Amino acid sequence: MRSEAPSLLPLFRSQHQAELLTWLYLHPRDEYPATELATRLGVPLSTLHREAQRLVTAGLIHDRKVGRTRLLRAATGHRVATALSQLLLLTFGPQTVVGEAFADVRDVRHVYIYGSWAARYAGEPGALPNDVDVLVIGTPVRAAVYEAADAAQDRLGLPVNPTVRSPQQWQDASDALVQQIKASPLVTVIDRVATE
Repeated sequence: MRSEAPSLLPLFRSQHQAELLTWLYLHPRDEYPATELATRLGVPLSTLHREAQRLVTAGLIHDRKVGRTRLLRAATGHRVATALSQLLLLTFGPQTVVGEAFADVRDVRHVYIYGSWAARYAGEPGALPNDVDVLVIGTPVRAAVYEAADAAQDRLGLPVNPTVRSPQQWQDASDALVQQIKASPLVTVIDRVATE
């Protein structure tokens, strides 16, 4: 995971900070142990603690200790909380929202975001994306894929465009779309093969 300032919207100090804020503000009613967040975001615990402390000092998140566990949550009462939530949803939210929307779709091996959103996330310059392209690898029921895409679209307020490829199609060198997608940035949302 990159730690430099993200290019989706260059307002945040680091990628880690933006992703921590995104997770907490997209789940405003919940609080999370710092260790769980470090694992979920793929960052060292020490890095997460430093970013969290900066955000606590700024009043953007709250923390509390329960024994040796540090719990973190969004500061939903902060005067910028509503605007920050919307900003995070549109910029860094697609990965989280798509992941949650597709989590229960059966017979899915991988879910990726590709296209302009993935390109901005990877650091390629350009305008803020107007949609989110989602690639589903597996053999799911198409109606379930479209239902998940609709749920993500409703939450994001952006069109979510799903494309489905079987594992065999994903390996097919003659599939022009697959080759185009593989040659461009991909953001992993779900990787069930790695957990099997």
